[in-house]
Amino acid sequence: MSVNKRKNLEAKIDTQRAMGGEARLKKQASAGKLNARERIELLFDKDAFQETNLFWRHRISHFGLDSKEFPAQGVITGYGKIEARSVCAASQDFTVSGGSVGEATADKIAQIMKQALQTGTPFIFINDSAGARIQEGVAALAGYGKIFHTNVMLSGVVPQISIIAGPCAGGASYSPALTDFIIQVKNRGQLYITGPSVIKEVTGEVISLEDLGGAMTHASKSGVSHFVAEDDEDAIRIAKRILSFLPNNNLEDPPIVEENTRIPRKAIPALDSIIPDDPKKAYDVREVIRALVDHGDFLEVHELFAPNIVVAFARIEGRSIGIVANQPAVRAGILDCDASDKAARFVRFCDAFNIPLVTLVDVPGYMPGSQQESMGIIRHGAKLLYAFSEASVPKLTVVMRKAYGGAYIAMCSKTIGADACAAWPSAEIAVMGASGAVQVLYAKELKAAQDPKALSSEKINEYQEKFANPYESASLGLLDAIIHAQDTRNYLAHALSALQAKRERLPSKKHGNIPL
Repeated sequence: MSVNKRKNLEAKIDTQRAMGGEARLKKQASAGKLNARERIELLFDKDAFQETNLFWRHRISHFGLDSKEFPAQGVITGYGKIEARSVCAASQDFTVSGGSVGEATADKIAQIMKQALQTGTPFIFINDSAGARIQEGVAALAGYGKIFHTNVMLSGVVPQISIIAGPCAGGASYSPALTDFIIQVKNRGQLYITGPSVIKEVTGEVISLEDLGGAMTHASKSGVSHFVAEDDEDAIRIAKRILSFLPNNNLEDPPIVEENTRIPRKAIPALDSIIPDDPKKAYDVREVIRALVDHGDFLEVHELFAPNIVVAFARIEGRSIGIVANQPAVRAGILDCDASDKAARFVRFCDAFNIPLVTLVDVPGYMPGSQQESMGIIRHGAKLLYAFSEASVPKLTVVMRKAYGGAYIAMCSKTIGADACAAWPSAEIAVMGASGAVQVLYAKELKAAQDPKALSSEKINEYQEKFANPYESASLGLLDAIIHAQDTRNYLAHALSALQAKRERLPSKKHGNIPL
């Protein structure tokens, strides 16, 4: 190859890699944002990323696009190693036409996603785009359709993580919504269908962009986002931490941290004192989780949304587990519409990727009231029943205190498939609390009694003596063991070891019909 030809080729490579040019890169940096290439470099191990389709070019000629260049089509795609594990990724480049997505942009993204599917590697999509490339018209919309369809093909096969590092508006927001986890950068990541100006024009409502589609809105109110990151660097750190608990695909088991397998088994006396003697007194279930898992280390998912239930990734003796736990510190740990949705989705993710489930139960029931009924608590609550019933991974349940009514069943009871079900001596498993039960069971006697309060107190004591302990349930085979709280970690470790080779075949069908 002649010197001139080589120089021309190198110039073309440099042009495609130059992104939007120095001025736009400086503007991106001044906004406190990394650029697309910096994000990729931070995400992947050093010198371990191979870019793909750098020279892909659009084919649209409208509005003078036939002569317009979009370096790398405004998105960097490729594959490489993250902590020595193979991962595919796409990173949108806001410095190139606002990161707008055209037909070729979408084709690049869909192609690297298909590679993730074919090779069984996780896919990470860093979103930072003003939306569809309007000049391309319906071709741009068709491109989004390809991305959405490929998201669905990847679902349940390889983990998908979305980082919202800038704007992600309109139809573009549905791709993150189809992935497993959304990490949204505070104050910079924006996720919404229609902007404030359109809302004002159509409805007259005045709303700020942050209140409409900001990280805190989606993490605490809508439940769209799972994690809030302080900045780009924090978002990438969270993505790597999520991956550390997950297998590469649905045919693999999660990675084992070998050094944790050597943690000696022993009782944990602190567990005996976490739960108050007063059954109406609150406590933070995260203290229980910390005491149970390796080094007290766990990653809470959806921390700010529906906080009356906690879902998290952790490890016991090096093995990844998914934890679902009622949170008595928030609304007594009751199940409502949002908590049911949150837990059900997490259960289904863990089941898809062979992650055993540990359920910690302290639940007074489903949330009563006309508001919850009109919001469809029957439908939402059924999602959790469905998710646990369908899950075929090892399922371990520990009833710590209250387990009342339908919520007892929904929190992975023995009858919907728990493989190992234990209770602490403090457990109360019943249709409802003693006070309410007595009002139903002894309504006539209480009405006729000379001293209703005394009779009520007597009957409540009788009911509590019978049901305010786990022995009745154990006698019916609904519990496998009654254990001291301090022995819970050992119990779970033994059960996880025994169940690691569990295989369960579900009835042959195309798919079930979860009550969405």
